[in-house]
Amino acid sequence: MAEVTPFPFATLDELKQRWPDFPAGADDHATVLLEDASQFILDTVPNAAMAAEATRRRIVCAVVRRAMPVPGAEAGYSSIQQAAGPFSQTMTPVNPSGDFYLTKAERKALGDGTQKAFGAQVGSLYTVQHLPWCSINFGATYCSCGADIAGAPIYEGA
Repeated sequence: MAEVTPFPFATLDELKQRWPDFPAGADDHATVLLEDASQFILDTVPNAAMAAEATRRRIVCAVVRRAMPVPGAEAGYSSIQQAAGPFSQTMTPVNPSGDFYLTKAERKALGDGTQKAFGAQVGSLYTVQHLPWCSINFGATYCSCGADIAGAPIYEGA
């Protein structure tokens, strides 16, 4: 595969521009994740190498943002339940292990699943003349005179 430039697809500053509440002190971690997420995108959607540079940059920033834990932020939870009686609180994180993943829209933007037309030859380019006593002339699904493999009859006294 050809080298994709730039690699990683985004810089730390570009990530911070897209994430106003970027966690303080997470610069080194985010830099490593940008590189890992860029490779993840190439591994998952090989057509991403053909996508526009701005598209790759936008998507890698979104992937890293979803993967980075943000302590104390309610945006990283799928549900939060609280109770007042005996003091109960339940928080379910969206991505507890910080896995990389692409949404369906991101995959489409990167060119995954794009359809391409193609043709396939299903028959011979030439018409084969079988012997009159060839099995195929009697309704069989196979040729007994060999015309199907040689283009002309080679068995049965041809």
